[in-house]
Amino acid sequence: MNTSTQPISPLVQPEQLYAAVDLGSNSFHMVVVRVSAGCVQIIGKVKQKVRLAAGLDDNFNLSQESMERGWGCLSVFAERLQDIPLSNIKIVATATLRLAKNADVFIAKAEEILHHKLEVIDGEEEARQIYLGVAYTSANQGNSLVIDIGGASTEVIVGNDMKPIHLVSLNMGCVTFKERFFADGRVTQEAFNGAIDYAKSLLAPSAEQFLNFTWQQCLGASGTPQAITEILVAQGISDSIRIDYLYNLRQQCEDCAEIELLDIEGLTEARRAIFPSGLAILIALFETLNIQEMNISGGALREGLIYGMLDNMQQNDRRSQTLDQLIQQFHIEPEHANRVKNLALSMFKQVRKQLHLGKDQGEPVLIAASMLIEIGMHIEYKQHHMHGAYILTYLPMVGYTQQQRLVIKTLVQNHRQAIDTRLFGGFHPDVSALLVALTRIIRLAVILSIRRKDHLLAQFTLAVNEQEWQLSFPEGWLKSHPLINAELANEKWLQHKAGWTLSYS
Repeated sequence: MNTSTQPISPLVQPEQLYAAVDLGSNSFHMVVVRVSAGCVQIIGKVKQKVRLAAGLDDNFNLSQESMERGWGCLSVFAERLQDIPLSNIKIVATATLRLAKNADVFIAKAEEILHHKLEVIDGEEEARQIYLGVAYTSANQGNSLVIDIGGASTEVIVGNDMKPIHLVSLNMGCVTFKERFFADGRVTQEAFNGAIDYAKSLLAPSAEQFLNFTWQQCLGASGTPQAITEILVAQGISDSIRIDYLYNLRQQCEDCAEIELLDIEGLTEARRAIFPSGLAILIALFETLNIQEMNISGGALREGLIYGMLDNMQQNDRRSQTLDQLIQQFHIEPEHANRVKNLALSMFKQVRKQLHLGKDQGEPVLIAASMLIEIGMHIEYKQHHMHGAYILTYLPMVGYTQQQRLVIKTLVQNHRQAIDTRLFGGFHPDVSALLVALTRIIRLAVILSIRRKDHLLAQFTLAVNEQEWQLSFPEGWLKSHPLINAELANEKWLQHKAGWTLSYS
């Protein structure tokens, strides 16, 4: 067979390894990925708290101690990088090494340790790479506001799909603000006010330009937003980050009085020292930019660097790629996955306006959950909805935010058998109402497709009359399909037990 007419891209060859190293002001990060058959799989992550920015003195010189911490971390990275082609490695440094007057001393030894060039990128390039990392891993609809609070700088970007539209890098970060406003270890109202006011003053020259944009979602890239999300989850709150939660966390910090005494459920020891300063910056951003809610993105700077090296990889629809990969990985029958999805979407379109559901908010998670309802069958059938929820708890899903993944998991868990209404309790009321509607839709779609053949699907209409959902079929159809009739009778009872009303005829 002549293969000369079948060129193979190097990106689809097995064992193509890439690495990105981010020398941040608070932590140094390294991520290693393997690219095979067009799929990007993370195979290694290393993160060390170096707090390089804490070593800057009043004259912006790095202390010997802080540089030694950084070099020690890079010695660990260097061993892993030996296994990766030099052309597949990208190493960048950010705010602290932009500011440090003796950065050349640190860089010279760092390059000797790593056997690779190190690039100090400016604030705008950092913001651009952060946005690309977020865009590749968290598919968006319309404009997105992206925020990354680092150790010494904060990047704010508005973009659409893969294109950043307006961006800024500000000289404020959780490490530098900690040294300036919380240096004595005390957490007071005055310290918070000072940090918030100063952050607002730095943001003020750029604020109006951002406020001129409308955005459909706000995404936080790791760091402080990730820490807050972990706190909310630990405290049983399945929700986006909202200003009321930030105020509550501020009060909890002030009640503890000292950083060493911070005792907030879900706050990790590694994050404790810089949590109040990062929280103050985030409050300033929420108040200045009128942010209503923020979700966690799937990536940031390191992911932007990785995908930048894979510039000929097609990533136009990250969500579809993710679903296709999961269907293949977990041996889900693709025809049936699409059958359930199409039925669910048909129902969603019929009741969306009656229930005041947003298309962009509901459709992406409905599509994913409908196509993944059988992911748990990879383990066994009897409890496959529970197995599916377990798998989705730990499964990365490129193109979906953390909250979207939680919604998808909840829908899969509740798609059959008894309805666990407790799963809706931790969500914001708006999200909870959406979850209830999507759960009812998916459960009906599963029943109507039970025979797993397209030509046996019923013609139906779905309507909502106050709290009652009404499913209607052509005359005589139910009588000639006793299996589905029996399944609907059981579903009517299960929904009644959940406090919902279903009728059908």
